[in-house]
Amino acid sequence: MVEIPDRLECLFTGSVEETEGSYSIEIPQEELDMGEVSAGETYRVVILEKTESTESGEQNRDKSSNTRASMPEPPVSQGETREVTVDSLGDQGDGIAKVERGYVLIVPDARPEDEVTVEITDVRENFAFTDVRDAADSSVDE
Repeated sequence: MVEIPDRLECLFTGSVEETEGSYSIEIPQEELDMGEVSAGETYRVVILEKTESTESGEQNRDKSSNTRASMPEPPVSQGETREVTVDSLGDQGDGIAKVERGYVLIVPDARPEDEVTVEITDVRENFAFTDVRDAADSSVDE
């Protein structure tokens, strides 16, 4: 089992293409749409060897009309309460906290380094919306 750090920006399956002695990896558009990865920036990439389990996952994805069925489920669920530390600000000014596998929680009215207790209100594939329940060490006004 590969240990996945909290700093992980995105996770997807793709193939390496060779063109005139150079190699490239195609990044799915939804990874760019989430705003965690930006075109033109430099990122570290980890390439894992294709195994039997990844091959069967790719076959399942192909059979389901290219859905992301092989991706793991979000590490949070609606109604769950979490204690988090806000890492950064999002484009809309809300706090951004990351939990397992780099999964993003959007924390309204929070600032970087705020430590808050949040309730998960809406779970999406790559991120979740939250409501602040306790702002022990923060600038959050409830």
